[in-house]
Amino acid sequence: QAQVAESGGGSAQAGGSLRLSCTASEHSINTLAVGWFRQFPEKERQLVGAIAANGGRTYADSVKGRFTLSRDMAKNTVYLQMNSLQPEDTAAYYCAAKTPPRDRNDYTYTEESAYDFWGQGTQVTVSS
Repeated sequence: QAQVAESGGGSAQAGGSLRLSCTASEHSINTLAVGWFRQFPEKERQLVGAIAANGGRTYADSVKGRFTLSRDMAKNTVYLQMNSLQPEDTAAYYCAAKTPPRDRNDYTYTEESAYDFWGQGTQVTVSS
């Protein structure tokens, strides 16, 4: 089963950038569907973006044009590049993974319940 771990959280000023990493063990990243979620205090997790096993991507409307998902096969890592950060992006960020069925390699999973494995989360704090 896939295991994932996040890194790269921290603090930024409004308008700044951070890059989060989600590194997988046990499976190659190009065989996994990976999602990034964030959780505001006392709120449920919400999708930030998802990348299919074949590389297709989808983003939440709130981050389109500011956040970008990418993969580095050599490092077995999915990155979430976050630009033009705003205070409302302050949250705990989580990556999650699943091994999709063979006929779903092009599917981006947007529901939290779809994922089998989760990282421990990393905090992002954006100050104005």
